[in-house]
Amino acid sequence: QVQLVESGGGLVQPGGSLRLSCAASGSIFSINAMGWYRQAPGKQRELVAATRSGGSTDYADSVKGRFTISRDNAKNTLYLQMSSLNAEDTAVYYCNAKIRTIRGPLIHSDYWGQGTQVTVSS
Repeated sequence: QVQLVESGGGLVQPGGSLRLSCAASGSIFSINAMGWYRQAPGKQRELVAATRSGGSTDYADSVKGRFTISRDNAKNTLYLQMSSLNAEDTAVYYCNAKIRTIRGPLIHSDYWGQGTQVTVSS
């Protein structure tokens, strides 16, 4: 079994910062890409930022220059440093990881965390 547990969400004022964390645990053989997605009320889930095992990163245009994704491979943990937050960043943020499990199939499958709420409001 594999679990992704997010933390770090909360209420922040416009212009403020938050740091999200996502810890992967369980029968993990290897992790390929990891990323953060978000879903605002009434909207589809969208990619916020992603990082691949080689270290390359991608960002949604709306967060470039404000958000930074990073990962600690030794701890199987993903981070999202968010700054200059605005009301449009309000959403549930989900962690995603492509994981190959021990004694599982020889592919990397998608795993999701339960989500953490980020609310930007004065």
